[in-house]
Amino acid sequence: MTSLSSPTRDARGRPVVAITGVGVVTSLGRGKADNWAALTSGRSGVHRITRFSTENLRTTIAATVDDIGAVTSAPELSEQLAVLAASEAVAQSGIGAPGDFPGALFMAVPPVEMEWPQRVALARAAGGSGDVTYADLLRAAGSGAFSAWHDLFLFGTVAEHIAERFGTRGSPISLSTACSSGATAIQLGVEAIRRGETQAALAIGTDGSVHAEALVRFSLLSALSTHNDDPEGASRPFSKNRDGFVMGEGAGAFVLEDYDAARARGATVLGIVAGCGERGDGFHRTRTSPDGAPAIAAIRDAIADAGLTPDDIDYINAHGTSTPENDKMESLACLSVFGTRMDPQTGSLPISSNKSMIGHTLTAAGAVEAVFSLLTILNGRLPPTINYAVPDPAIQLDVVPNAARDASVKRVLSNSFGFGGQNTCLVIAAEPGA
Repeated sequence: MTSLSSPTRDARGRPVVAITGVGVVTSLGRGKADNWAALTSGRSGVHRITRFSTENLRTTIAATVDDIGAVTSAPELSEQLAVLAASEAVAQSGIGAPGDFPGALFMAVPPVEMEWPQRVALARAAGGSGDVTYADLLRAAGSGAFSAWHDLFLFGTVAEHIAERFGTRGSPISLSTACSSGATAIQLGVEAIRRGETQAALAIGTDGSVHAEALVRFSLLSALSTHNDDPEGASRPFSKNRDGFVMGEGAGAFVLEDYDAARARGATVLGIVAGCGERGDGFHRTRTSPDGAPAIAAIRDAIADAGLTPDDIDYINAHGTSTPENDKMESLACLSVFGTRMDPQTGSLPISSNKSMIGHTLTAAGAVEAVFSLLTILNGRLPPTINYAVPDPAIQLDVVPNAARDASVKRVLSNSFGFGGQNTCLVIAAEPGA
């Protein structure tokens, strides 16, 4: 790594952004300890859906989080998942008093809209009959019993609730950049600290949006695995027999601080966010450019932003969705940047996909996988890509197949490549001098 120009500034003279707390919840469990144990043992959190009827659906499996209690909507579950992850991160950081977070909130939340059961219930409550009209919904939303319910489905409401709960400063920032959203939330926090706008930031990515309509929509795009008979074996990143991603749920949270401020208050610095890269391609509403050019640029930008070269990266936490197109594109992008280092026989750069175990947590994915990237550094162990039984001859990579591996890791590239070509990459690194 390029040496710091001072104990608290990077090579460009910007404040170093420290990570002082992280939290995570997925289908593998609540908290860092449970998730890391399951992840490194190669356990899958994918299972048959029981929360709602899957009759007549092409895909009947997902990596849902089912031990939260009774929930009635995706925004409500997304909020509860965010609270769990953020509570763990803030507690670990020891920053501020409870409910008085001394910094800004940047929050990735799924695009929200009422599912049809809620729409019908609201329309009936308003006395509507026949087809559900927008006027029916407006009348129902104004009725006392349903007004709070309607507010929950307004974009930004989840972030407002989190801001109130944790006492963050200023207006909360809600964002939704498809599957790169969680990484984008971290990026925005990093940039705010670098600009001197805040000394601390709470960055969260959350998603609890597995429901019947979402499954139908992704199925219409031919994006989901239909390997229903073997849920745990359905997500197969980089394998020749991969047939689509598996929807997942979860949340990841980071407490980010100016390195100076963190040290001044006696905080333990877990690592740093050394670099961020973001590129959009506009190639298609859902597809990423097949030549990988925007993804290549995002990777290079993140590495350059960190003051590094490709040779400085020790491990890649792949986007690795298990779709035929994405995995091929990501392989192409990584080979373009890292070249022979990616060769599984002679190279030195492993890459693996957490989504083989936790599914694709969509809006939360970039944050959840950034947490796992940091844990990889702290524990010196690479999570595997499970279900790797049929190698794809077109993807020649060291995917850490099926079993975790001990390794010395100081710098991780965490990739997030979203629908519509929204690409965000992060470089997570050990504390300088560690």
